[in-house]
Amino acid sequence: MPTLDRQDDVFVLDLGDGENRFHPDWIAAVGDALDEVEKSQGPRSLVTAATGKYYSNGLDLDWLLAHMDEREGYVVSVHELLARILSLPVITVAALQGHTFAAGAMFSLAHDFRVMRADRGYWCLPEADIKMPFTAGMAALIQSRLSPLAAHHAMVTARRFGGVDAASAGIVDQAVAEDAVRSAAIEVAQAQATKAGDILRAVKTQMYAPTLSVLRNTVNPLG
Repeated sequence: MPTLDRQDDVFVLDLGDGENRFHPDWIAAVGDALDEVEKSQGPRSLVTAATGKYYSNGLDLDWLLAHMDEREGYVVSVHELLARILSLPVITVAALQGHTFAAGAMFSLAHDFRVMRADRGYWCLPEADIKMPFTAGMAALIQSRLSPLAAHHAMVTARRFGGVDAASAGIVDQAVAEDAVRSAAIEVAQAQATKAGDILRAVKTQMYAPTLSVLRNTVNPLG
């Protein structure tokens, strides 16, 4: 399960050491960690990271298939998590040390910056291959954070981007050696910690108002 630590002005949220899928309990734990980050005062920023082979493999499809009667509420909770990261009043950096797929890739896009391992691991939106459509909220997030060309390639072809290719496409900001992923992310976050606060939230909320509106539309979350 996710755990929250702090290094000087940087909160480090470790998402876990498994596939870090979006199980309802996992979503709740991340939400609790974000509560702590938000209620803190003074300079602060957030790095999300993971341990092991995966950063996040996205939705918990096993749970979802076993609880199809709860799918709308589940998608609403996923959308809200994405919206919350996108509008968080601190600078956020995703440290992608391993595979980052589907909703996990979308979660990374909701961060302000991304640092990815250069030599191994993929960033991928596999929905076209697994025959699973994007929700309107997910599509809005992806298209608000990537260039039209990068979004097209990622969404239509389900291409697996390695770290170097992801950096070239503008999907991530840096591709670095495995042992430097987390430290590089913390360095970026530390440099931006003084920006935390209500003004930063207002800037993000205004910048991404259309995307946030779609993500937080609970009338037809599966649309």
